[in-house]
Amino acid sequence: MLTASNSPMDAHNSFLPAQEVIRLEKVSVRYKAPNERIGTFKEYIIRRLQGRIHHENFWALYDVDLVIFQGEVFGLIGNNGAGKSTLLKLIARVLRPTSGRVWVRGRVAPLLEIGAGFHPELSGRENVFLNGAMLGFTRKEMEKKFSKIVEFAELANFIEAPIRTYSSGMWARLGFAVATDVEPDILIVDETLAIGDEAFQRKSSARIQSIQKQGATIVLVSHNMSLVEQMCTRAAWLDHGRIQIVGDVKEVIKAYRQKQQ
Repeated sequence: MLTASNSPMDAHNSFLPAQEVIRLEKVSVRYKAPNERIGTFKEYIIRRLQGRIHHENFWALYDVDLVIFQGEVFGLIGNNGAGKSTLLKLIARVLRPTSGRVWVRGRVAPLLEIGAGFHPELSGRENVFLNGAMLGFTRKEMEKKFSKIVEFAELANFIEAPIRTYSSGMWARLGFAVATDVEPDILIVDETLAIGDEAFQRKSSARIQSIQKQGATIVLVSHNMSLVEQMCTRAAWLDHGRIQIVGDVKEVIKAYRQKQQ
């Protein structure tokens, strides 16, 4: 396994190490999955009551060590099923490790599945306040943010309509606008820069860069190597639940591409 332990330095003092905001120590995550296909939930319940369900252990992450520093844009790359989404859920505090320790400092705004916290029967307006509450904001605080969120999402004409009537693009734009307007200490971005048309993609990218300039840490997962190289200075390559290399983004991408050949 190749690793690089070099840490970025504070921009104002090249001799002052940046502050750690995310640390994973010997982290493993195990899932249990039925080792046979079950067609319906009813069939699953019947088999479970009869003791006929046999599970197989699956390690999504195994013995992962990783440190991410304040203010950096950190890329996470790897094939589908490598464990990237599981790692992000640990950082977002929506999943606990089977073993090991996860330490995260600050408010986290996760863009894992954009709009995943929305209720389809509630209006766009109601969902903005619901998501704000989930992120720890009071109604009064969200009232101050509301107009900017709607303007950024370009949904003023639809904000009173139920979310279920939105297209996937509208749903995604509103989710992105809410998550990125809450001034997070850590922003987790999982393949979300491809939402909307080109103009909205440029606007989304500019907002993420603005958040980073304010001192926030950004963890970016993408299959677009050009995007990762453009936005990140460090990266990690995850393969079958194990980190293969951590370090300079160009070196990590080079190692990843060589393995794909």
